[in-house]
Amino acid sequence: MNLIHPGPEEGMLCLRAVRTAVARPDGIPPAARAMMTAAKQTLLSLDADLDTLPTIAPAELAAGVHTPGLAEQVVQAMLLGILADGDPAPECEARVEGFAKALGVDIPGLHTVRLLCEHYMALFRLDFLRRSNFRDMVRDQYQHHGGVMGVVHGLLGVRGLREDTELARRYQALGELPEDTLGHAFFHHYRTNGFPLPGERGGFPEGAVYHDMTHVLSGYGATPEGETMVGGFTAGYKRVNPFYVLLLPTLIFSTGINVSPSPQPYVTATLAQPGVAEGFIKAVERGGRMNTDLSASWNYWPLVELPLAEARARLNID
Repeated sequence: MNLIHPGPEEGMLCLRAVRTAVARPDGIPPAARAMMTAAKQTLLSLDADLDTLPTIAPAELAAGVHTPGLAEQVVQAMLLGILADGDPAPECEARVEGFAKALGVDIPGLHTVRLLCEHYMALFRLDFLRRSNFRDMVRDQYQHHGGVMGVVHGLLGVRGLREDTELARRYQALGELPEDTLGHAFFHHYRTNGFPLPGERGGFPEGAVYHDMTHVLSGYGATPEGETMVGGFTAGYKRVNPFYVLLLPTLIFSTGINVSPSPQPYVTATLAQPGVAEGFIKAVERGGRMNTDLSASWNYWPLVELPLAEARARLNID
């Protein structure tokens, strides 16, 4: 996923459009404001007062946006903006729909967020799961880790209903590697955070291990702030359907809706915390400079014995 840096004229139109979409009767909510502030500094290079920006009609935006891909990017920014401060306001979602229609943008995320705003929660969760990276994890587990039974065993393992001692020993052995290696850092990440390793009861299936490898390689922690950054970083390197990876931490840690299979703390507006919105955008660009999509059946075993710095260099992680 490569973010577009538009010129000043298009950038100003997009900034006005996002402000128009996210504004509520009492103004711009804190997390949406933080995201707009970060975007105008890191993507748009604009010096604009968000509170005095004039609103913009969908037709005016559509007439002024010409850079390929920018229309979809601004609609995605609107969706993240209306989700960033807790429950999204239906009137804000309706504005996003109006801009998307004028721009000719029809992305699945619009349908997913519409279901949420209309409070069809069961359908919303099903729609999110069938389009998200969780679907990709299940497919990888099926294709590379045992077929149907591999998927079943993986799900039972996550639920703490099954253990695979042989698999667990393979991952436990990473703790015996030198401390500067990727493998040892991966083992330390699990033990420090109290996570069970793959094969242990409650552990991730192997098809999902790339997520924790991403934590280790990127250096982002397992806090709500760190998970938000990891979502951005993953979306950056992901070649297929990256927007749902951005939606995942936004929904869990800013909207306050857990759409993951694992328990999560209830928090909202994480993107409003100092530095998080800017870090989120920078994480997307940092991940976008990588030369490998870690989510696409990446084989990490050849790298586990390498020094962590060398593993990062091979993947072009700055």
